[in-house]
Amino acid sequence: MSETPGFPAGAAGPGPPAEGELTARARELDKADPLAAVRGRFVLDAPPDETSGGAAVYLDGNSLGALPRAVPDRLADVIAREWGELRIRSWSESGWWTAPERIGDKIAPLIGAGPGRVVVGDSTSVNIFKAVVGGVRMAGKGCTEILVDATTFPTDGYIARSAARMTGLAVRPVEPARIADEVTERTALALVNHVDYRTGRLNDLPGITHALHSAGALAVWDLCHSAGALPVGLDAHHVDLAVGCTYKYLNGGPGSPAYLYIRESLQDRFESPLPGWNSHADPFAMDPDHTPADGIARGRVGTPDILSLLALEAALEAWDGVSIEAVRTKSLALTDFFLECVQACVPPGRIRSLTPSAHERRGSQVSLACAPALGSPFGQGETPVAGQVMDELIRRGVVGDFRPPDVLRFGFTPLYTSFADAERAARVLGEVLWALPEVSSGDGG
Repeated sequence: MSETPGFPAGAAGPGPPAEGELTARARELDKADPLAAVRGRFVLDAPPDETSGGAAVYLDGNSLGALPRAVPDRLADVIAREWGELRIRSWSESGWWTAPERIGDKIAPLIGAGPGRVVVGDSTSVNIFKAVVGGVRMAGKGCTEILVDATTFPTDGYIARSAARMTGLAVRPVEPARIADEVTERTALALVNHVDYRTGRLNDLPGITHALHSAGALAVWDLCHSAGALPVGLDAHHVDLAVGCTYKYLNGGPGSPAYLYIRESLQDRFESPLPGWNSHADPFAMDPDHTPADGIARGRVGTPDILSLLALEAALEAWDGVSIEAVRTKSLALTDFFLECVQACVPPGRIRSLTPSAHERRGSQVSLACAPALGSPFGQGETPVAGQVMDELIRRGVVGDFRPPDVLRFGFTPLYTSFADAERAARVLGEVLWALPEVSSGDGG
């Protein structure tokens, strides 16, 4: 059985379908949605009507989450009172100093971690560097290589190669499904993406982690496209190190700080390659020799970015009373419904789903490969057809994103995405694709 659903020839009629059965089903699904009320915790566009415009359907939360309503007032207080009035006193009186660990403990349940195992600060890239170099330093003697997810987001590969040069190891790219077969006793660790950023494929975190441990290697996971979208189970699956951003499904804001997870049993062995003063056992002693702090604090580096940190803390209030299991249930229902709507709405042969149909292999996005066409009414120049399609979708109020050469990505954030959003996005996509000329003879998706 194929891992990806595809869309059979003849799946659509002679033109884009009118609003009808799918629209009615979307309304019923939204009425029955136990998370429907959570949507009100976010700043979103009103549904379109005859007089309103703008982007009413936002399906790019896998790149940047929507603004939680709690954030503006919290930041205003931080700026006016904590910074404006208390000033330096806020490091102690307003809890600024302890924010990296405190906010880490708020993220921890969303990724299946206990208290004291997650620290927030720095960018994803910096945390990947800390995790990879720190992991190599904990690996057994005689290790000669780092395995890197061959389909990884480019930054992960860049940093792994830099870390390998610094530590005298080699980097070997391996497809995630092949890691269990490729790992050897000379492998220090593997850096793997939990969800593939292009296709939305969910990699086997428990199985890959177990295979690495069986060979004596460490497992380092990038959770950027899974945290806040599905259960991760870091503690349950004995993951060694993990990193992730907070501006996607965690809705922390543009450039909000990332986090680092260190398994509790490894924390006293973790030696950071960036031993800043914030990770010192006694930061204010100003000791010229670095003594690492106990616990997760040794993952800190320098002075925290307080404005972004506290915006993130307020954003996480949107999760109050929400279980990650309920989010996963809705995510799968949303993506199933969207794929069904796309199959009903788009012309035959124009779209092929890259996202696995099997639930256990799917993240919370749908990636569609868009077949090339003879031409396009949406613009001239060198922009690929898929890029022009996404531009037109955005112009019509459906925001996803495009990855060259032919991928349309749609991210489904269950905290605020509705089934009506999914149906409207598929219907507008169908309208756009029906307006394109026929597919060139012999061209595929």
